Amino acid sequence: MPDLAFAVFDTAIGDCALIWGEGGVVGAMLPEPDVRGRVARRFPGAAEATPDAAVAEAIAAIQALMRGEPADLTGVTLDYRQAPDLHRKVWDIARGIPPGETLTYGDIARRLGDVALSQQVGQALGRNPIPIIVPCHRVLAASGKSGGFSAPGGVTTKMRMLSIEKARTTAAPSLFDDLPLAVRPPGG
Repeated sequence: MPDLAFAVFDTAIGDCALIWGEGGVVGAMLPEPDVRGRVARRFPGAAEATPDAAVAEAIAAIQALMRGEPADLTGVTLDYRQAPDLHRKVWDIARGIPPGETLTYGDIARRLGDVALSQQVGQALGRNPIPIIVPCHRVLAASGKSGGFSAPGGVTTKMRMLSIEKARTTAAPSLFDDLPLAVRPPGG
């Protein structure tokens, strides 16, 4: 992809990167020891640059989200036109999962019209080039199991991100779920 730029920025989980071009954000990197090296391998020719206003806003939202603060990334312009149609559909559904919530691979497959697509959903999420903005970490296996996560740090990173977002990762009731509303703590 010609004329790509990238920026490395700090977050509560470590240094991340965004890669963008004329059509929008094409990639994101989660923390790893050599973020710039990974950008160079995945996006050869991308040049480190100062983000434009839209990318700077996306970076600020990612930083806020990783601090556990409210942030909306649904307005970030993405460019994944080169991806297969099914992948784009899966990523678009995943983008609609709000922070603190999760879906299963089967949930997404049902939204696509066929629960038998669950494995392909997992494959599409495993090839997601724009994690956090396309929040594949918010997709779990059946029964609240973590499922896979192809980003550096694997499932540990996935669960850390879900913890920061205060997402429920199990169907089991929390300590306060069975209390009457009159005694349930605020926000519980």
